Amino acid sequence: MMATTHALAGLALAAALVFIAPQFAAVVAVAAIAGGLVPDFDLLASHRRTLHFPVYYGAFAVPAGLVAAIVPTDLTVGVAVFLGAAGLHSISDRFGGGLEPKPWRETSERAVFSHYHGRWLAPRRWIRYDGAPEDLALAVVLAIPALLVFDGVVQTAVLAMLAVSLGYAIVRKPIVSLGEWLIDRLPASVLSVVPSALLPIEDESERARDRRKNGDGD
Repeated sequence: MMATTHALAGLALAAALVFIAPQFAAVVAVAAIAGGLVPDFDLLASHRRTLHFPVYYGAFAVPAGLVAAIVPTDLTVGVAVFLGAAGLHSISDRFGGGLEPKPWRETSERAVFSHYHGRWLAPRRWIRYDGAPEDLALAVVLAIPALLVFDGVVQTAVLAMLAVSLGYAIVRKPIVSLGEWLIDRLPASVLSVVPSALLPIEDESERARDRRKNGDGD
């Protein structure tokens, strides 16, 4: 799923909490967006593994939620919402496509790594790939609670995320082809420092992998 879809899912969760504790509207909105986005910061490391914890985020969110209910402060409520949104992100990645540059080809059986189970969880492909039409539709549906509950800056942020989602959905497939074209033309000195997760070609492609290994192609 798109990063914006994850952020909007966190905000949908936050919107429900605002009915219970409207005084924390600002903090839950910020925590929900942060929790929805932070797991994807591992794109430059081991994507869907380094910062994705489909079991542990949720496990810690439960006691954090109890603490927030007993001692409701900006900090306790924010931490609980952050963990809940991050957990929702990590879990929902399993229902998308596999971890591959072209997930619509369905060649990867890696969706998200579960540190608890010590293995990769297989994709369910309910959302075929990030930026798919159904991913965009889900983002729109998830945005509705936030648009109804929040106003001001948060509402503007939601509309901005929807605009980004639409733009990304339009260029999702063409941008992979563009990436392949660029990779084929990068000198080996530059290619050697490009994170593997950013190489928009299956298995890094034999040609790109050989160039990274041999240091030729300048």
